[in-house]
Amino acid sequence: MKRSDSFTNPDIESHDSYYSELSRIKVQRLCNFTRIEVRCCSTVRGTASSATMRLVQFCHRGDEGGVRVGVEQAEGQGVIDLKAFDPSMPSTMRELLEMGQKGMDCAKRALSSGQHVVARSDIRLLSPVTGPEKVVCVGMNYKDHCLEQNAPIPKEPIIFSKFPCSITGPYDDIILPEESQEVDWEVELAFVIGRKGKHIKEEEALSYVAGFTVANDVSARDWQMKRNGKQWLLGKTFDTFCPLGPALVTTAALKDVHNLGVRCLVNGATVQDSNTNQMIFQTEKLIAWVSQFVTLCPGDVFLTGTPPGVGVFRNPPVFLKRGDVVECQIDEIGSIRNTVV
Repeated sequence: MKRSDSFTNPDIESHDSYYSELSRIKVQRLCNFTRIEVRCCSTVRGTASSATMRLVQFCHRGDEGGVRVGVEQAEGQGVIDLKAFDPSMPSTMRELLEMGQKGMDCAKRALSSGQHVVARSDIRLLSPVTGPEKVVCVGMNYKDHCLEQNAPIPKEPIIFSKFPCSITGPYDDIILPEESQEVDWEVELAFVIGRKGKHIKEEEALSYVAGFTVANDVSARDWQMKRNGKQWLLGKTFDTFCPLGPALVTTAALKDVHNLGVRCLVNGATVQDSNTNQMIFQTEKLIAWVSQFVTLCPGDVFLTGTPPGVGVFRNPPVFLKRGDVVECQIDEIGSIRNTVV
């Protein structure tokens, strides 16, 4: 298979045969989590963050090495610089999450103050989290994605990983490696762990989540499916193969994280269009499952799987080329837009 020469108006295969099956899917919604619609004051006992906030990492233009943590006043609007608001606050999201409730309380106060606002035109958004201890990924976690491959529905989560150095920002370039001719897109809902835990119970799992964000699990299919003994790691972990952003949106800011529209566009054409209600294993199950094996730490990133429409399963297959623009969107969270170079 060769890299596509153009991808401006792709043919999207009809999936009518399995959408009739999907209409019968009933996914249990979040029903045991109290949502807080105010920006500050009230808290939900035990939750990593109970306030409605959009947390970001950024740097000032001209000071690319100076990482800061901020709170968006609203999606796409000005950002409150936490360290300017309170000099005792850290400069990275991971350090902020490691502070626990003290860090979240400061972010809430900063948002309420409306002070130390930086214009979006003066900053560059970075990945909401950089340098996590772990990037945990889940394969085959959308029922409609399994059906497009004629693959069985997994009975337990399929877990793999990306190296943390694959993380890049929401608007940074995706570097097309010379070693691969089959680089593909995968829009995914991601979440970030807010507090340390091991052997976490499903009913308590959401209290360990700091927030949700958008991810693109960029994948070199030749290395994933044909080389390296068909182990997925190398095909998933080239530099820049994990764009994240634009913000870390707290759970309280989302009506129902398991009922959000998920889309991927390549050069403006929609290639993936589904909903998080198609997830086989939801957030709580994934946290409980993975925490059996490893201790989860603040800043750990989970990518929860992709819906149908990836390039490798098209007929003929379509892969990314230099100059392509990939946009991943999730309702209520935002979008990331990366150019392939």
